[in-house]
Amino acid sequence: MLFYKYRFSLGMHERLKKHLSKFADPLEEDLGSLSKVLRPVKVKKKDFLLRQGQICKYKYFVVSGFFRMYFINDKGVEKTINFSIEDWWLADFDSFGNQTKTHLFIQAVEDAEVLGVSRSDLEEVLTKSLELNRYFRAVGERVRIADQRRIEYISDLSGKDLYRIFQSLNPDFVQRVPQYMLASYLGVTPEFLSKVRGLK
Repeated sequence: MLFYKYRFSLGMHERLKKHLSKFADPLEEDLGSLSKVLRPVKVKKKDFLLRQGQICKYKYFVVSGFFRMYFINDKGVEKTINFSIEDWWLADFDSFGNQTKTHLFIQAVEDAEVLGVSRSDLEEVLTKSLELNRYFRAVGERVRIADQRRIEYISDLSGKDLYRIFQSLNPDFVQRVPQYMLASYLGVTPEFLSKVRGLK
């Protein structure tokens, strides 16, 4: 992955700063420390941030665009397990935390911009800031809650109800996701999803 050597633009910085302010109140000094270790990356549509067999060395904040995370099962079928859009942090958290090889792929669905931070740089920043710790803890809790709800929904709801709930929670995002990816994420076939979408 080729990181740009220049510092990220004001727009990128302000977007992350605004997101930080929703969950914590870091000092300007804390923001400066974090800014110094963030690396901006532009990713073309269909390019990868991570491939199976690699180690996830960076956690990414999505500035623009969106990504899908998936794996390929033993039958050669792609299984989408997550999407990440603007203002979400993205990583294979197992591989990132333990520095082990991943079995996942992280691919851009649109042209995208992200800010990447390595595990060692992030740990160093967090040792010096209670507020940044608070922020990343809150973000981590949101990820766990979203994953938990998805498991509950898939276990208890029909494909039709699952799609309608997803659509109600993410009305704009649904229009951006290719149908086969959304079907994979919801655990239904593209044909089934097409029929559900056609119902009024």
